[in-house]
Amino acid sequence: MDIIIYTIVACPWCDKLRDWLKKKNLAFKEFDLKESPSARDDMLEKSNQLATPVTDIDGEIIVGFDVEHLEIAIEKAKAKEFIQQ
Repeated sequence: MDIIIYTIVACPWCDKLRDWLKKKNLAFKEFDLKESPSARDDMLEKSNQLATPVTDIDGEIIVGFDVEHLEIAIEKAKAKEFIQQ
């Protein structure tokens, strides 16, 4: 399962997302939009907006810190991994 998060430094929802993923022991790759203009472009292409955080879980895009949507996307990704094994 690939999890990519797009964040900015002064975003409390980004902090909540990062902490939530860590508590779930889920590995993720983080891109700080202020540090990487190309990551900002990738996020914009995926989500069609500039709001943060944006999470990409195996291609499923979640804008904001939406725990219900995050859990559903994670379960789908785990099921997909299980089927592929």
